[in-house]
Amino acid sequence: MHVDARDGLTWDDSGINLTPVWAREPTLEAIENVCRNRLSLDDKETCDVTFFAQGAFNKLYLVCTSNRQFLMRVSLSVHPRSKTLGEVTTLRFLRRSTNIPVPEIFAYDEQASTEIGYEWILMERMSGVPAYKKWRTLTTFQKVALVQQMAEFQAQMFQHTFSGIGTLIPGDETAQNEQLGEMVSTSFFMGQRFNFDIARGPFRSTYDWLSSYLNVIIQNYTLEKEEAEDEDDEEEAAFALLVTSELIGLLPKIFPTLQNPPEKSVLWHQDLNLNNILVDEKGNITAVIDWECVSAMPSWMITGMPEFLIGSIREEEPKRERYADETPEQTAEIGPSADPDIDNEGKNELYWVHLMDYETTHLRDLYTRWMCQLRPGWATEVKENTLKNDFFNAVLRCDDGFALKKVLKWVQAVENDEYPRLMDVLEGRYKVE
Repeated sequence: MHVDARDGLTWDDSGINLTPVWAREPTLEAIENVCRNRLSLDDKETCDVTFFAQGAFNKLYLVCTSNRQFLMRVSLSVHPRSKTLGEVTTLRFLRRSTNIPVPEIFAYDEQASTEIGYEWILMERMSGVPAYKKWRTLTTFQKVALVQQMAEFQAQMFQHTFSGIGTLIPGDETAQNEQLGEMVSTSFFMGQRFNFDIARGPFRSTYDWLSSYLNVIIQNYTLEKEEAEDEDDEEEAAFALLVTSELIGLLPKIFPTLQNPPEKSVLWHQDLNLNNILVDEKGNITAVIDWECVSAMPSWMITGMPEFLIGSIREEEPKRERYADETPEQTAEIGPSADPDIDNEGKNELYWVHLMDYETTHLRDLYTRWMCQLRPGWATEVKENTLKNDFFNAVLRCDDGFALKKVLKWVQAVENDEYPRLMDVLEGRYKVE
């Protein structure tokens, strides 16, 4: 069992989602002191530190010297040592083994007992802005080129396989090799999950990994049932336990229980959205960022689409004139959280949602074509791994607690030798005869 020694971290469960809370704030003075020390800067040299951005588990600080800019990534110890070591090892591996543009690591400390009071990584500040901010101004040609470049990056990942499933950690210090350690994943470390008595990897097979993940879900819903404040909450937890048990029963029918040698895996960036792809003014990719919680995962998982290409199917381009203009009230409702770099150009938000669905529908086809060229046999791999990907996504939805009745409907259909796509069941396109 993990002893929860995650200093500086508390959890807020008052909202819909569990949220990590910083028990204390990192100080700019401490960050500057560490940067001066690691960059060998004396007191006369420039070292300006300012807050830059905040993620779910980290705070970013811009560090400016007289001739260079860095980012200091200060992280909560959600998975002590392993999360920081995993990110550093992954980034260094990618820089050495691929041409995927990722930040260079200059220094790091995986211990929370530092002057800053948290784990940290000092890395290169990459040029560019999130593709999300530029997307509406990019030409079709530029969007197509971006997708092609991402396909090339994904194909490179397949060229480097690992034995087993887990998060990279440094190997022998005398050689440039990596090994697999415990899996660093929100599925395993959020809230009290970090203290559950479960296998955490490295895993020999998909079966071993998903067995552990489903065990986490069982323990989580069991606690929710025990702590339920009313009968409705208790019934919801009980039904979630039922659906999870059904998935556990289906697991060995899809994935082999024994695996020797260990299953081959490749690095999988599970959060490849447009915010994590940086581009220049012409739409060229300058960096792929946010590699925390990235692990070597079974190769069947990589046959799915990158996150930024996932969306509803829309074959016909939406006609701008058919959509209402944005009203002053709608503009006001967006509030201060709105991104000032995103201009709706006076049109209702629905138009932009449908336009994105239309674009990604056709870009998915192009992505598939390029992957078929870059990796012969890709189409067959995708087809053969459809059921596996659907099972994994059913597990994710079971963990989230959404659409549980439809997940159960999908499981029952598969048990009856029917194999509808999970998304068809979730969106109501699958009908039981």
